Amino acid sequence: MELEKIRKEVGKRFDAYEIFYLKETTRKVETRDCEISGFEIREEEGIALRAMRGKKMSFSYTFALDSESINDFLRKTEELFPFLDEDDAYGFIDKKNLDEYPSIPLYDEKGQSVSAEEKIAYLIKMEEAIRKDRRIVATRHCELTESLVFVSLLNSNGLEVQAKRTLYVLSALAVAKGKEEVSWYDYTWSHDLQGIDFVKFGELLREKALSFLSPISLETGIYDGILSPRVAADLLSVLSSSFLGENLYKGKTRLKGKTGLKCFSDLINIRSTGIRGPLSFPFDGEGFPSCETEVVTKGYFNGFLYDSYYGRKLNAKSTGNCARDGITDPPRCGIRGIYVDEGKECLPELDEGEIIVEDLIGVHTANPVTGDFSLGAQGFVKRKGELRPVLGVVLSGNVFEVFENVKAVGSDLRFYGKYGSPSLFVSTLRMSGT
Repeated sequence: MELEKIRKEVGKRFDAYEIFYLKETTRKVETRDCEISGFEIREEEGIALRAMRGKKMSFSYTFALDSESINDFLRKTEELFPFLDEDDAYGFIDKKNLDEYPSIPLYDEKGQSVSAEEKIAYLIKMEEAIRKDRRIVATRHCELTESLVFVSLLNSNGLEVQAKRTLYVLSALAVAKGKEEVSWYDYTWSHDLQGIDFVKFGELLREKALSFLSPISLETGIYDGILSPRVAADLLSVLSSSFLGENLYKGKTRLKGKTGLKCFSDLINIRSTGIRGPLSFPFDGEGFPSCETEVVTKGYFNGFLYDSYYGRKLNAKSTGNCARDGITDPPRCGIRGIYVDEGKECLPELDEGEIIVEDLIGVHTANPVTGDFSLGAQGFVKRKGELRPVLGVVLSGNVFEVFENVKAVGSDLRFYGKYGSPSLFVSTLRMSGT
């Protein structure tokens, strides 16, 4: 059934509505031992409907788009309303109140025309680059995942917008062996296939894995040192939930009542974004134009992030922070992209005894309300003028304190999913050694 026909049918049955149409095609190719080992294609197409009668709103979805299935779907949606609660904050955004949509280069038409055979050849070259040192004894998860997303969103307030995005994600794990085995996993991404250097990625992954051979012990103590972009982005993921209007409304943020106050290092600037990072898109999950919001400026907390629902609840304007994870999940107030703004210079060389934290394990166990964490870590310590690897240590602390103790910000901003950061030099990092 065409989307316009669905719209007319929905309009007959409900006072107000929003229709979210998604079509996504994902292709994944995997190599092992420099030969293709797997190829997968997955397609998803469907609609999610939010419909209102009076002050009640329902959410439902379907992947069956023929006329008979749609009629059955709408009938079942109508049957939900006697069981729903009323809420004055329910509603949909109005086209008349929106700014222009940003123009973002997200679709790679040329990359879509590159054959599967060529992409497999790129992937094999990456694996060959990883294996160029005999100390690399295995490679795993050598994958190129390519997704094409098309979204159309319309509502009863005149909104009608659509856009598409390509995303290429290259990933691999390298296993190195000396007296012991160590491994390193990493990934890179681009909206443009030509934006990925397969061979360089393989070389960097190889060298990183090799750098962890012959680890030494680390004494428990308080250290100054560098958080890599990956680690800083992980800690930002814990901190970021404190910026959401939903958590303000529910009393689940330490930042309540601190708007306009200095909460972090004066070197920290944090931006919420819908126009940078792998998940960037011209509009958010309810059609609000994507933009950037400076949440933290020189350590001062500027204010919270909202979708339209919590904006109405708290008398604030949406900041474009309505997030959707797909057809089956209702839209919610969430992070679509957020990053620590980069500095203008590289970080200084480490002094003797200082550390670099390269990776964290178990970030999901951190407490997003209090900010407390205790996480497995690996990295390097400077001993006798050289960086020596350390494995199996624990970094513990509080994310609010970490971002308060930033003494320098690097110029190497990198996104890991929704979260981005450059390297950060931080004082008083609590490390439990081996």
